[in-house]
Amino acid sequence: MTLALLASAIVMVFLISHNIKRQRRSRSRSAENFWARERRANSVRRKPLDGLKYITVPLETFPTHLLQEDSTVSECIETLETLTSRKIVNLTGYTNTDLKLEYGAANLTLLSEYDQNYTVLVRTLQKWADALIASDHWEEACTLMEFAVSTGSDVGATYYKLAEHYASEGKTEQIRRLKGLAGSLHSSSREIILRHLDKQYP
Repeated sequence: MTLALLASAIVMVFLISHNIKRQRRSRSRSAENFWARERRANSVRRKPLDGLKYITVPLETFPTHLLQEDSTVSECIETLETLTSRKIVNLTGYTNTDLKLEYGAANLTLLSEYDQNYTVLVRTLQKWADALIASDHWEEACTLMEFAVSTGSDVGATYYKLAEHYASEGKTEQIRRLKGLAGSLHSSSREIILRHLDKQYP
C-alpha cells in the first residue's frame, strides 16, 4: 500500500469514527430530552377539557336514505349513530407527551378515547363515501368527504377523490381550497397528500 493510500484509509477511518460518535451523542441528547420532557409531562395536574374542539356528527345532513339495503352503508350509518353520543376530538399529530403537558397526565385516557373516536369517524365517512361512489352517487359522497376534510381528516383518499370530482366539474377553486386544507394538517400525511395533489392538479 502506498503512503497516499494509507493516509487516505486513515482519514476515512477517522471520519467514520467521528460520525459514529457524533450520532451516538445526538441520540443520547435526544433520549435525555425526551425523558426529561416525559417526566415533566407526568407531573402536570389534570386541566379542564372545555377548550377542546369537539366535533359533532351532523348525521341529519348525511344521505342516510340512499343504499339502505347495502350492508356496508348500513354498517357505516350504525357506527356514526353510535358516535353521535360520544365525544370526538381530532388530536392527530399530538404525542402522548404533548397531551399530558397540555392537559395533564390524568386526562390521557380520556383524550386517547376522544381521538380514537375521531379516527373511527373519518375512516367510516370515507368507507361510506366509497360505497356511494361505487353506485355513482358522487354528490352525496362529496357531502361526507367535505365534512371529513373540514374536521382536519388526514385520510388521503378523501382528498384525492374530492379533487377528482372537483376536476371533473371544472372546479379549480375548490381544488385550491382543498390544497389549503391539506397544507394546514397537523399530520405526517400532510406532505404526501400535498405532493399527490400538486402532481395531479398543478
